[in-house]
Amino acid sequence: MGLYLLIMIVGTLISGAAALWVRSSYARWSKQQSSSGLTGAEVARMILDRNGLTRVRVEPVPGVLTDHYDPRAKAVRLSEGNFRGSSVAAVSVAAHECGHALQDAGGYVPMKLRAGIFPLVNLGAQLWLPLFLLGVMGFGELFIQLAVIAFSAVLLFHIVTLPVEIDASRRAYRILSRYGVISLKEGRGVRRVLTAAAFTYIAAALTALLTLLYLLFVSRNQ
Repeated sequence: MGLYLLIMIVGTLISGAAALWVRSSYARWSKQQSSSGLTGAEVARMILDRNGLTRVRVEPVPGVLTDHYDPRAKAVRLSEGNFRGSSVAAVSVAAHECGHALQDAGGYVPMKLRAGIFPLVNLGAQLWLPLFLLGVMGFGELFIQLAVIAFSAVLLFHIVTLPVEIDASRRAYRILSRYGVISLKEGRGVRRVLTAAAFTYIAAALTALLTLLYLLFVSRNQ
């Protein structure tokens, strides 16, 4: 249990550092207005229309950094600040979410794989901890082994998510540069925002890997 607590502390520190980096980068570049003067909503609409995705909607959503692309509804949803704002951060986030829409339209394999395994991942996320607790409480090694299998699905999801998010950020930077939405100087801010956001997914994958290694360690010592 002490090893588990150590892993959780390390995971929390990694996740906290990632979240702090995202918020500090976002806060800094939210104060820097884009030279184009376009809002996040306008940038998103332009990117989608120029790529033939006229049926994909651009909608505001409450909250801060709640931006996402909904593949089922075919909608790019931007937090209110990014929807109406014209900062470097706002257009960066808008372009990133449009990157996911482009992935969806182009049949990007990692994105399709992530969507396909999500039901299994959701089940694994709900079951691994109860199974693990039953195992360590003495109900049998089988429960720990099942917990390892269930959590492996969670780790797989995090691993598959990495190329999806990194690719969306790469697309976002290229599009913003090619369409003239950002200046050369603003490109630095775009990179900072997108890199910080990508690091949160790397941190999540590392934390999941540490947890799985712990489960494997316990399984071997039962």
